[in-house]
Amino acid sequence: MTSASQSPDVVLVGAGIMSATLGTLLKELRPELTIQMFETLEGPALESSNAWNNAGTGHSALCELNYTPMRADGSIDISKALAVNTEFDLSRQLWAYLVKKGAIASAGAFIHPVPHMSFVHGADHVAFLKKRHAALTAHHCYEGMEYSENPAQLMDWIPLVMEGRDGDEPVAATRMITGADVDYGALTRLLVAHLQKSDGFSVTYASRVTDLDRDADGRWRVEVENTQTGERHDVVSKFVFLGAGGGALPLLQRSRIPEAHGYAGFPVSGIWLRCDNEAIAARHNAKVYGMASVGSPPMSVP
Repeated sequence: MTSASQSPDVVLVGAGIMSATLGTLLKELRPELTIQMFETLEGPALESSNAWNNAGTGHSALCELNYTPMRADGSIDISKALAVNTEFDLSRQLWAYLVKKGAIASAGAFIHPVPHMSFVHGADHVAFLKKRHAALTAHHCYEGMEYSENPAQLMDWIPLVMEGRDGDEPVAATRMITGADVDYGALTRLLVAHLQKSDGFSVTYASRVTDLDRDADGRWRVEVENTQTGERHDVVSKFVFLGAGGGALPLLQRSRIPEAHGYAGFPVSGIWLRCDNEAIAARHNAKVYGMASVGSPPMSVP
């Protein structure tokens, strides 16, 4: 690790999974680059990337029904699902490469196998899921996906989901045992630790990026505030990446680049339930997504 530079080639705002991944890619492809990472909090992955603050889904479009809409003619469009599946496979290839070269000790430190399932109830939704299963399993990316309308089978797969349901209502589910759960917090910490061993990389915590402006020569002047002392200083860089979660939007707007127009933030409320009873958790070994009700967002059904 090198000391912080006042004119690094790259500035990464935020020490979450996005900045850690980009920093890793840049160092692999352009090891001569100098990179400075700034994080408001006292360490990496303490907000959105933390395992308790996101679903941790190994996002392969195995169970998310909104990726496979029904066309007007009643057929199922799987193009979006295939694109997402391929993208996650690229992520796994990167992680496998990093493990092979010794940058990450073990993939088991952050990725774990868990079945991915889609569960629906009601005759119309069951008919949709059956069509979806047929369309997906025709492609090799979804080979091995199981389908069942048998309540006894579903009780075996997902007992906590099935208990107490009306036995007369049609139900169905698909299951892919090759699904994954990813602890993006653990992965972020591993990536940042690897970056800190690289020449030309530095991370500064308790440092909030408060403003940025483009100089006449095209470089970015980034204002950084020490959250403990209140002191401020400027860093000048050719390239800035905003990986600051919700804090990225005001910085994007301050940049005044044309691409910033049209973006806005809005509040989303919800309830995130957590169970610390190991006896209950032991009975549920799956990531289960359902069909969103009319007027509800897709994110309402994990």
